Amino acid sequence: MRHNKKFNHLSRTSSHRKSMLSNMAGSLIKHKRINTTVAKAKALRIYVEPLITKSKNDTTHSRRVVFSHLKDKAIVAELFRDVAVKVGDRPGGYTRILKTGTRLGDNAEMCIIELVDYNTTYVSETKSEKPQAKRTRRGKASKTEEPKVIDETTTEVKSPDAEVKDKKKEAVEQVKEVKSETVESPKPSDDKGEKDMDQKKEDAE
Repeated sequence: MRHNKKFNHLSRTSSHRKSMLSNMAGSLIKHKRINTTVAKAKALRIYVEPLITKSKNDTTHSRRVVFSHLKDKAIVAELFRDVAVKVGDRPGGYTRILKTGTRLGDNAEMCIIELVDYNTTYVSETKSEKPQAKRTRRGKASKTEEPKVIDETTTEVKSPDAEVKDKKKEAVEQVKEVKSETVESPKPSDDKGEKDMDQKKEDAE
């Protein structure tokens, strides 16, 4: 029965469980992501997130409270100096759990738990940056050449029926040209006509 079981005991005694979670919280703050089982990751999230919230208020009392859980001065200093600055605007939800499958041997569900603001998984380090405009001596930014956009709607695409009609028109025009050449006969020259008239006169005499 699960009577009075308000949290996961992780099959450990109270002292063992607290020591384990303290060490895991220190590793998470130091390395920003760790690989563990899903059950431990969920227990660690409940343990470490109140400490991160406490680090937003940088006072001597807050540092002593956090130190009583983490028991490492270097990790406490990093939490208040680096992590608290990054998560200052975030109202909770500082960690993310990513399931990675099961472990060989005992088939336990494995996962990666990481701090959300250190996005090593989802955000690549090389961000696409806009090309900066070059500046001349006078301080004016040179104009960046914009790529030409080809408007595909302006190009006319002829259908096969239209192509057949064009070919027929060309054939008809060629036939007309040939007919006009054959109909036009060469005109008799004026010299020939004069010679014929002279011969007729001689015959009459």
